[in-house]
Amino acid sequence: MTYIMVDIESDGPIPGDYSMVSFGAVIVNSSLDKTFYGKLKPISNQFIPEALAVSGFTREETLLFDNPKSVMLEFKNWILDNVKDRPVFISDNNGFDWMFICWYFYHFIGSNPFGHSSQNLGSMYKGLVKDTFKNFKHLRVTKHTHNPVDDAKGNAEALLTMKKSLGLKIKL
Repeated sequence: MTYIMVDIESDGPIPGDYSMVSFGAVIVNSSLDKTFYGKLKPISNQFIPEALAVSGFTREETLLFDNPKSVMLEFKNWILDNVKDRPVFISDNNGFDWMFICWYFYHFIGSNPFGHSSQNLGSMYKGLVKDTFKNFKHLRVTKHTHNPVDDAKGNAEALLTMKKSLGLKIKL
């Protein structure tokens, strides 16, 4: 299995009614040197200004981004080119990130290379330290900037620390 840490930015709470603005992915390995970044043109006229502002882009800028189908095909091909076994989707907030990635894959290209499941980094950490109130975010090295590649990288660093220092049994 190859873990791929993913982070997304959107202009609203759900796919379809709102749009995924950008996303980043990093293959979780010791070098964290294989990354993907996509910026997607809106699929809806609806957006929440405060949600969009988190991404750092204006609506006008997003209208110039790439066609979502093209970006999702590029992402699928990137996964296929870089993963020789089964890709595993993992994120800080998989309920949110997975919802957008899965919806976009099925809506635009009819399949999802991750299959039907995802993993949640926060839940993994809580189980590892046996405390549902603990948060892993202090394990990040890369600053959380809302650039999705930076954020995915920081989360991947946290996962690597969990493996190395906290004894997480995970094959990377």
